Amino acid sequence: MSIETFLLEIENRKKRDLENLNKELGEKRIAIQNQRDTQIKEIQERFANEAKLKSEREFARMIEAAKLQAKKILFDAINANMDSAFNVIKQEIKKYTKTPQYKKTLETMVKTSKKKLDQKITIHCREEDRTVLKEMGVTVGSSIQTLGGIVAENKDGTKELDLTFEELLRTHEDQVKDFLTEKTS
Repeated sequence: MSIETFLLEIENRKKRDLENLNKELGEKRIAIQNQRDTQIKEIQERFANEAKLKSEREFARMIEAAKLQAKKILFDAINANMDSAFNVIKQEIKKYTKTPQYKKTLETMVKTSKKKLDQKITIHCREEDRTVLKEMGVTVGSSIQTLGGIVAENKDGTKELDLTFEELLRTHEDQVKDFLTEKTS
């Protein structure tokens, strides 16, 4: 074997080794690119899912906040409507105190007070009602600020019965609200 053949053999081997190395390098490069592409795809999918979950949570939070705001607006409107209705009721009570039926109502209140407290009672009332109550033969005490009705107390002053229209409205407020809600529904 000559040196030239030997060199040619070495050159050929070197070329084959270089080709094998280039082939390995190409395969490794393709494998690394595939691995990189897979990781990028996985990261994108993970972040897309996280973004979707966050947006869904934020959307749900916004929907609940909107529902809560709508309920608040509805509640405020209902309360404003109730306040308006109670103001109308009070105006109607003022008109009612100027009618002949009001005198009969006072008589009924006095009878109820005598049954619940004692036959001898003191009645506190509006200034306008003093003469009507004196005509009924009851003791009239001090004047009170009220739309109408009476506050009765026993002769000792130990028991009191508040039959003013304001107190009657206050104690029956839930029933009145239920009634008004049924009428507006």
